[in-house]
This record gives sequence, structure tokens and C-alpha cells, in this order.
Amino acid sequence: MRLGLFTVAVLAVLVSGSASAPSAHVAQSTSTTKPTPLILEKNEGERRVVRGWPGHPDPGETFILKVDPKNGGSSHLVFMTADIKPGGAIDAHRHPGSDEILYLVNGTARVHLGDAIRVVHGGATVFIPANTWISVDNIGSDVMNTVAIFSAPGFEEFMRAASAREGEKNIPLTEAENAAIEKMHSHDVIYKQP
Repeated sequence: MRLGLFTVAVLAVLVSGSASAPSAHVAQSTSTTKPTPLILEKNEGERRVVRGWPGHPDPGETFILKVDPKNGGSSHLVFMTADIKPGGAIDAHRHPGSDEILYLVNGTARVHLGDAIRVVHGGATVFIPANTWISVDNIGSDVMNTVAIFSAPGFEEFMRAASAREGEKNIPLTEAENAAIEKMHSHDVIYKQP
């Protein structure tokens, strides 16, 4: 399942796994012209669900876009959280134009970073310089909560294109849609081909 940071990697997390609805008081900016200060609880923000991928038609992991050009109006920063189910993964990918910090809130993961492989636990921080290959597997028995911070916007738009807002109809991506989204966002994320 691709999640950059979400799958992807991406990564993603101060999310507790609670299904409570976000507060109605969360304001989301639709432009990047003026930054808006935000105070968000754990489950507040732009809640989304990854659409099923070709070969994996079931809806994927949930994630929350908390700060980006559309949420808070940041022109320099992206902050998101994600839940990765047991056995779930952030597929191997790299971000050509952005550094990433992935923080594992809880759980156990096998992280492939560049040429290194390491098993890490809740509280672990992974720094992913731009253009470095990363993949993460949830090898534990609990939902793994992650936080991802990106040094530049871009990847969040890939994640929007490959997901649906929580509660909206979620239709799996076709091969053609997946290819078009990956091509359109190739300057933000590149996946390793199997």
C-alpha cells in the first residue's frame, strides 16, 4: 500500500486511532497567500483515506493533512499524520525535492533507508534526505501511528490525488489513473517499481 510517508512514507501522527470526528472549528485555508495560525487536536485536520491501488483494491490507510499550503497556508512546510495497519507498509519511494522526517509514535517497524535496514519502535525518528529511498513495514500487531514532516510542499498533492476525503465514496484507482498521478507528481515522489 502506497502511503508516503505516507504509504509514504510517508510518513506520517499524533493520531491515536480514535474514530472521533474532527472538530467543526477547524479552519482550512484554500489559498497560499496568507498563513493562518492553527491549533489542532490529534484527530483534527483534513482527514483522508488512500484509494485502493491496482492489485490492492481495498481502501487503504487513513491520514490527516494538518499543515500545508491549503491547511494553514504554509508555503514551506507539510505536516501530516498516518495510521498504518499491522502488515501494512509504506512502499519504497523517494522524494526528489524534499527532505522528510518520519516519527514513529508507537508500534514496531522495519525501516529500509538507503542501504540500511533497521527494526525500530515507538519514539524512533527517521531523517530521510531528498532523493533517499525509504520503505517502512509495520511488523507489529498494533496500528502504527506516524508523523511526517516535509521541508517543501508537493507530496501532499500526490496524496490528495490518490485518496478521498474520509466519509466520501472511495473508488479504487485504475492502472491508468495510478500511472497518470505518478507521472504528474514525479517531481514530488518516485516509487520503486516491483
